[in-house]
Amino acid sequence: MTTTPLPSYHSTTFATPVGKFSLATDGAGAVVAAAFGSQAALQRRLGAGKLQRDARRTAPLRREVEAYFSTGRRKSAAVLAPAGTPFQQRVWRALQEIPFGQTRSYGQLAALLRSSPRAVGRAIGANPICLLIPCHRVNGADGSLTGYAFGLRIKRLLLEREAALPARSRRKR
Repeated sequence: MTTTPLPSYHSTTFATPVGKFSLATDGAGAVVAAAFGSQAALQRRLGAGKLQRDARRTAPLRREVEAYFSTGRRKSAAVLAPAGTPFQQRVWRALQEIPFGQTRSYGQLAALLRSSPRAVGRAIGANPICLLIPCHRVNGADGSLTGYAFGLRIKRLLLEREAALPARSRRKR
């Protein structure tokens, strides 16, 4: 019986204004996972696979994330390759269509995708590439900040950076 070796990914971790950020790419340079936190947080997002630190191969992506934090905008050159079901892929594509500086509710995305808000929420929660697939731009129907894998503090800071904090959430400090 032969076993298939675990895939190997290139990774890096670096500081951002909201804390450590880690990302992983496949052999072709496509982003497969990103997480706020250490390599351990990245490994949890990635699941199976071996992480090899490689600052050289991940440098263009690091510059892209750093540009987002320095300018507030992200000019995407990154190829994203998140692993997920066909429905999850549809939800993640819809997230990428939310313009910078705007938010959507789970219900709005569900209507767009002809699904339920709960199913959309589960798919968003499974997003392995935070920030680059902007799941932080999704809020509750009343504009409240809800459900972010890395905590509402980071979500709030990202939305503040994008000047996208809903009025209801700006009042709550």
